[in-house]
Amino acid sequence: MRAARLLAVAGLSAVLAFAGAAAQERIAGDFDLEETVKVCAACHGGDGVPVEADIPVLWGQQFYYLYVQMKDYKAGRRGNEIMQPMVAGFSRDQMKALAAYFADRAWPDIAIEKDAGKASRGRSQTTAGQCAQCHNRYLGDSRVPRVAGQQEPYLLRTMLEFKRKVRLNSPAKGALLKSYEDAGIEALAHFLATL
Repeated sequence: MRAARLLAVAGLSAVLAFAGAAAQERIAGDFDLEETVKVCAACHGGDGVPVEADIPVLWGQQFYYLYVQMKDYKAGRRGNEIMQPMVAGFSRDQMKALAAYFADRAWPDIAIEKDAGKASRGRSQTTAGQCAQCHNRYLGDSRVPRVAGQQEPYLLRTMLEFKRKVRLNSPAKGALLKSYEDAGIEALAHFLATL
């Protein structure tokens, strides 16, 4: 009886694995990277410069970071009414293909007028928070995003979302930013955007 049950479980597992692989192949077959990138460009820009200031630069961002962010949107650890439905149907391989596409592009040069006093206050905030311990030169490193030259309104919104526990995919960052005044976060966003 036990052998028959084990055989039935093994058979069911094989059928489910085959069905899952067939479904994944069908989904992968329908995925068109170039067409998907065109959809992304509607917000993130066809030349790497986002169409709105509170949308992040993806071109030249770290591959693994981009991939993990898509996974976090899909899992609900990072909320966004546009991005969550966009990635909901993507497979792991599709998310990796998109991450690789954007990571292989050159980071765009986005001009921003620097306020020296505000940037100096922002640099002080990075020292107080020991930001360089993880972010090094702010250019990104695999799991850590590039924040140097990122859109200032996007950085500000993101850091405030961490502070207010709207964004939940980095508890340590949320705990750190909770200790900051909003004005300090504004200065920090300005400093990073002007690097």
